[in-house]
Amino acid sequence: MSGTLNKVMLIGHLGDEVKMHYFEGGGCIGRFPLATNETYVSKQTNERVTNTEWHNIVVRNKAAEICEKYLSKGDRIYVEGRLKTRKWQDDAGNERYSTEIQCTDFTFLTTKKESEGQASNKVSTSKPNDNQQTANEPIGEEDDDLPF
Repeated sequence: MSGTLNKVMLIGHLGDEVKMHYFEGGGCIGRFPLATNETYVSKQTNERVTNTEWHNIVVRNKAAEICEKYLSKGDRIYVEGRLKTRKWQDDAGNERYSTEIQCTDFTFLTTKKESEGQASNKVSTSKPNDNQQTANEPIGEEDDDLPF
């Protein structure tokens, strides 16, 4: 293979809200930190250790607007993209570098609202009323010819 490949695939949780920047030409970019975790058991202490790695994600235009609208801190997302290192100067005139993931594709896995809703459903201990059906009871007689 004579070509090169610059591809990143991450599944993690948003560390903050999506920060948007709009340009005069109508374009925009959104930035947010993404946390990925690595968990292992230490051989010395026999304790569970979790290391968090932070990634700077950059999304552009319509994708950025979608992320801003639907994502919030704590949401879980799959991100696909490529690595890009930027060189810039800080206020003191020092050259600085930052590596970002230029997002080309993403999939929302869970939102904070959904995970809170699922947790409250699991915790619920209320019994259904007499006129409500439980999840195990059939809703009605279905007469279909499906082979499965």
